[in-house]
Amino acid sequence: MVDTLEFNEIYQEVKGSMNDGRLRLSRQGVIFKNSKTGKVDNIQASELAEGIWRRVALGHGLKLLTKNGHVYKYDGFRESEFDKLSEFFKSHYRLELAEKDLCVKGWNWGTVKFGGQLLSFDIGEQPVFEIPLSNVSQCTTGKNEVTLEFHQNDDAEVSLMEVRFYVPPTQEDGVDPVEAFAQNVLSKADVIQATGDAICIFRELQCLTPRGRYDIRIYPTFLHLHGKTFDYKIPYTTVLRLFLLPHKDQRQMFFVISLDPPIKQGQTRYHFLILLFSKDEDISLTLNMNEDEVEKRFEGRLTKNMSGSLYEMVSRVMKALVNRKITVPGNFQGHSGAQCITCSYKASSGLLYPLERGFIYVHKPPVHIRFDEISFVNFARGTTTTRSFDFEIETKQGAQYTFSSIEREEYGKLFDFVNAKKLNIKNRGHKESLPQSYDEYADSDEDQHDAYLERMKEEGKIREENADDSSDESGEETDESFNPGEEDEDVAEEFDSEVSASSDGGSDREEKRKPAKKAKIVKERKPRKKPSESKKGKDPNAPKRPMSAYMLWLNASREKIKSDHPGISITDLSKKAGELWKGMSKEKKEEWDRKAEDAKRDYEKAMKEYSEGGRSESSRKEKSRKKQQQQQPGKGKAERKAAPSKSPAKSPAKQLGESFKSKEFVSSDESSGDNKKEDSEEEEIASTPPSLEDSASGSD
Repeated sequence: MVDTLEFNEIYQEVKGSMNDGRLRLSRQGVIFKNSKTGKVDNIQASELAEGIWRRVALGHGLKLLTKNGHVYKYDGFRESEFDKLSEFFKSHYRLELAEKDLCVKGWNWGTVKFGGQLLSFDIGEQPVFEIPLSNVSQCTTGKNEVTLEFHQNDDAEVSLMEVRFYVPPTQEDGVDPVEAFAQNVLSKADVIQATGDAICIFRELQCLTPRGRYDIRIYPTFLHLHGKTFDYKIPYTTVLRLFLLPHKDQRQMFFVISLDPPIKQGQTRYHFLILLFSKDEDISLTLNMNEDEVEKRFEGRLTKNMSGSLYEMVSRVMKALVNRKITVPGNFQGHSGAQCITCSYKASSGLLYPLERGFIYVHKPPVHIRFDEISFVNFARGTTTTRSFDFEIETKQGAQYTFSSIEREEYGKLFDFVNAKKLNIKNRGHKESLPQSYDEYADSDEDQHDAYLERMKEEGKIREENADDSSDESGEETDESFNPGEEDEDVAEEFDSEVSASSDGGSDREEKRKPAKKAKIVKERKPRKKPSESKKGKDPNAPKRPMSAYMLWLNASREKIKSDHPGISITDLSKKAGELWKGMSKEKKEEWDRKAEDAKRDYEKAMKEYSEGGRSESSRKEKSRKKQQQQQPGKGKAERKAAPSKSPAKSPAKQLGESFKSKEFVSSDESSGDNKKEDSEEEEIASTPPSLEDSASGSD
């Protein structure tokens, strides 16, 4: 028996527009995810009351009615899929998928039926057309006539604006059929009527889009923006998401309201309402409701009297009324410590916020891009300067967004963030690109943070830093022979003084001074190679640091967790392990604490034995190996060391040119191989005076 059915390129009718997305039917219910907005509609199986299959303009459609009166329409099915759907409804939902065709006689006289959120005009038993009452923006009455006006659909080329119904008079006394018709429509219609007093009012708030100062009046079903020039009434049903974003200066806050459909002013559409607040601005707020009404309506989320920062009060009230979570920046921190990146989009400069499930750019124009709609990202070199780079995003629908003029210092932080979110990076190539692991039907608004998991990550970083510090301490003997600051100072003193003044003439002295000055510059690059050598020389026999109690428990319990949750991913396994450890009793944790203490004592004992015998042995071997390399005749550097004494007539200008060429060649060519590095070392030694080599070998 099939447990789930999935359909791509299915269209849902919402307020007169057809929105494409993905539909999944499972035992638990029906899930539809809008491809454009990311909004998820979830219908529980227990709420389904009726399912109807019928032929529509886009092939065949599925109409679902719920017990609370809501209607959902999905189009784009093939005729051959009816049997599969009918069997699924019968076995999992205990519903018969009825076939009902629309009436196509062309008659305009029939019966109007009101069912839940739907007005159905029927001829006999067949429906001619249906009108979702949430699409109605106004309802007016006349003599024996009712006129319905509809919300304008911005996505459609042609929109239905008005329908008029003729209602014949009846002989019943005391009942006006026209008024009864209008009341049925208005009870379910999306008609904004500012009746009664506002719950609360926020005065003179700074609004970036639409720009200006507005009073925001909060009503039970909508908010009213009242400005000097324009007024906007925004139903809470059109609010898609809420964002609370800190400004880079840490003194201001953005509060962003995402709207679908957008508010309109002439030909301009505002998909985002952006408010800017100062963190220092406080307010005392009193709701225009008694305490019992506040408790009954908001269930403790709001109180009658509240005080605090202005941005906190606005966001708290909006969250309670809209009943949506507020999205805040995640764990990302830029080079300057801020949770955003300064960049430019199109002609304006703004801030790009990497979130847990997407990116948002504020403010002109505002852009929100979800991770599940991103095809790939690209890091590109800046077009005007090398001090900045561009960050490009291309969506699965083919839309491209380029955020330019990002400081070069932000590259590492942004790259690590994109890599951690497993987004495809175009520059990396196909083989190295990471597979995306996003749930196709997950709600992009659900930003779930596991605070305990984050704390465990921080503790892991601290353990790694401690491990690095201890390894550096264990290699003190090998590092003592290399001190970049002291070596540079010694070389500078030798070259500034007259090293061979007693035996050579003035001309020889001048020849030695000229290349010596250049050799000092070349020598400054040599210390960069030695730290890597010292790192490579770490003793692999050194004892390894002991694991914490949590890590010991995790290694012992990993297989059990995998068997209890087959197919669990590594990330989910870590999260589940954190939850189990957090909920473990104190007595069970003490057992693993004792094991961790035993492991720590064993490590300290092994470390003591190693420091007494093993480390000194390894350092002696390393010193003897270096001494053998220095004493080997006729090889590489030894031959080059003898070169100046064999050819004293070599001009200082030529020596200077060789050493200078070697330095520039190695430093400028990023793709040079190991052979070129060895040649550069040989040329550096060739340009060194013999007297210095003698003194250097003596010091060794």
